[in-house]
Amino acid sequence: MAGEHWKDEPEGQDFPAAESYLSLLVGTDTAARLAKALRKKHHLRRYAAKDLLRAAGLPLLGSEDSEVAADLKKVKLGDKLSPVLLVQGVPLWVADGYHRICASYHLDEKSQVPCRIVARKP
Repeated sequence: MAGEHWKDEPEGQDFPAAESYLSLLVGTDTAARLAKALRKKHHLRRYAAKDLLRAAGLPLLGSEDSEVAADLKKVKLGDKLSPVLLVQGVPLWVADGYHRICASYHLDEKSQVPCRIVARKP
């Protein structure tokens, strides 16, 4: 179950979710700029799930968390997960995909999570 379980590109719905989350951190104008940058095709970079959580300062959600459990179920059924969207900085911001990172960690903490990442300040 811990094999390759990622899509090649983020899903369209991930970008508005990322923009909404980012607007809480930096306001609507900056969030829109960051979301626009995330929409551009970037080469996906891969990072270990454990490193993403550490860089973001986020706790690992348990496998019983409803969204983590749903993602684990998808993988078990052979469905692929959408790459995560990140904003680089200290701390790292997981604009979209926190639950997917946690699900991947539960499969294998060293599993490589594909990410689309942009700088906080261009």
